[in-house]
Amino acid sequence: MTLLLKQLFNFIKLLNSDTDTMPLAFGLSLGLLLGFAPFFSIQTAIVLFIVFVFRVQLGAAFLSAFFFKFVAFLFDTPAHHLGKVVLEMESLRPLFVSMYNMPFVPMTRFNNSIVMGSMVVSVLLFPFAYYGFKALILAYRAAVVARFKGTKFWKALTATKFYIWYSKYNDLYGE
Repeated sequence: MTLLLKQLFNFIKLLNSDTDTMPLAFGLSLGLLLGFAPFFSIQTAIVLFIVFVFRVQLGAAFLSAFFFKFVAFLFDTPAHHLGKVVLEMESLRPLFVSMYNMPFVPMTRFNNSIVMGSMVVSVLLFPFAYYGFKALILAYRAAVVARFKGTKFWKALTATKFYIWYSKYNDLYGE
């Protein structure tokens, strides 16, 4: 539980900072893939591998995966119909037969219509989600953070000795 709270606080801290938007937007977009994938599957393992290997904000990925898991649940009926259409395409049948005969590929449960439909939708939405989240982060920083830092409360808080001490401590020992 503390790991999740730490990741959430790190996400909020990075959201309000002047750091690069790429790790946040990429983490939120990978959360889309995590949310639409089945929980115990190879797709989830691949996305988690990408999250842990590349420079991605972990809290953003888990936060958006939590949100998109509910969206995916609501999207099950359209995903079933889309997956059924994809799985019943005659032109893709030889591909699916060869994939089913491979060693680990059947564990992706690609032959399930809901899993296939969800995977198609999440892969198609991934680039749009990345650029959309990137634009939302930049808009949030321009509108909310800049306005908050201009308030009298923020200026009074930054003038306190405790904040100055915390700022120095964070510069020396912060992550």
